[in-house]
Amino acid sequence: MYTKKPTTPEDVVERAYKGKCTKEDALLLLEGNPFELFELANNLRASTVGDTVSYVVNRNIYITNKCVGNCGFCAYRTEKGYILSVEEILEKVGEARKAGAVEVCIQGGYTPEADMEFYLEIIESVKAEFPDLCIHALSPMEVNYAAGISGMSVEEALRRLKKSGLDSLTGTSAEILSDRVRKIICPGKINTQKWIDTITAAHKTGISTNSTIMYGHVESLEERLDHVFIIREIQKETGGFTELIPMAFLPYNNPIGEKMLASGKFSTTGLEDLQLIAISRVILHTYVKNIQATWVKLGKKLAQVALQCGANDLGGTLMEDQISTASGGSYGEYVSPAEFEWMIKGAGRIPMQRDTLYRKVERNFPNRVDPLPSLGKTKIGSRE
Repeated sequence: MYTKKPTTPEDVVERAYKGKCTKEDALLLLEGNPFELFELANNLRASTVGDTVSYVVNRNIYITNKCVGNCGFCAYRTEKGYILSVEEILEKVGEARKAGAVEVCIQGGYTPEADMEFYLEIIESVKAEFPDLCIHALSPMEVNYAAGISGMSVEEALRRLKKSGLDSLTGTSAEILSDRVRKIICPGKINTQKWIDTITAAHKTGISTNSTIMYGHVESLEERLDHVFIIREIQKETGGFTELIPMAFLPYNNPIGEKMLASGKFSTTGLEDLQLIAISRVILHTYVKNIQATWVKLGKKLAQVALQCGANDLGGTLMEDQISTASGGSYGEYVSPAEFEWMIKGAGRIPMQRDTLYRKVERNFPNRVDPLPSLGKTKIGSRE
């Protein structure tokens, strides 16, 4: 039987295993046979984390859909929306806890009505009532904005958030870490250096973060790679990233997407998604251990395939993901722990429930598949 010889140069593979992949190496790997890239990424995954695939039982809580931002990719924000009270947030957290959640991800927009004192009150209240629950909340953009309107420095805000009980800051608002791209898609957001400075300050304060990349809109391939290399450089300095979450841009119901669709360009292809997951594993090898395949963007079946291409985490049960559904996401808002276990075993891997910081937790399967029957009934921009 004839077997085609690998075309990837040996020195490129050697550098990948040493954690020294260069930008030139990455471009070469992306230009070559995708299955060779997938195999390399899969081997690096195996040598780093073995065959365990993790997921977290969590709930997204959107405290507001009001935002003064002007991001061209957002289909969620509105100027006349809702802001949840602390009591309403605690009610949602309580529902999540009863459903077996070990994490709540608290997110919002940036609005003058939500200053740093409001965020501190939320975190302190949640921690007081649910001390064993991981609070994963806010973005570097939200921290900068809320700190500014509260008259405090970002460093002081982070110290107070840490003291109040924040376990982890989200790595969102990164989009693509290129000022050229940011001026097009999110001109009102913090620039690349400010994002880097905020994340670095969080890590040095003792607050871990994940990292994200939202790709597939106006960025070039090299800008995507530069983003991942920036993540690697920060991790070299701080060691504070828990994971990288590649998130494909959904081009529906937003201005940037409308322009794309009008030009005949649709969302990323499945192959493109898998290639980014794989090349991220290669670039970040020895630095960031965990690469997530987010089912809410990829769909359950492609996320399962991504486990053969360098990914080792499937993200969270979510229970709510209004932002993706508002942007045209069609993969639902909830996956039960039992279904995660089935997906992972079906991929030949070993499932593990984790918390925000990737610590193993005892598996907990609520009796009902849908722990929150009201999900999906809330109208975007309304309060129920």
